[in-house]
Amino acid sequence: MSAAPDSHLLLTTPQLGQLLVSTRKLHKLTQAAVATRVGLSQNRISHLEKHPDEISVRQLLSWCAVLELELRLGERDTSAASNAAEW
Repeated sequence: MSAAPDSHLLLTTPQLGQLLVSTRKLHKLTQAAVATRVGLSQNRISHLEKHPDEISVRQLLSWCAVLELELRLGERDTSAASNAAEW
């Protein structure tokens, strides 16, 4: 039985940038390799890794495909936050 893939909760755009960089490096891909597969220049990939708030949805979905990531959206679990507030 294989282990479940890592899952990351992202709440800010800097977290997204960090995840894209770390996953790219984990897959031993250069910015140029990602750029070719996403259809952007290496300079643009570099810029977007530092400024992930500028990534379009299309670019993000393409980037996720290249890095073998999947994007999931769902309702936020607020029960943990309310329990923490009770302390």
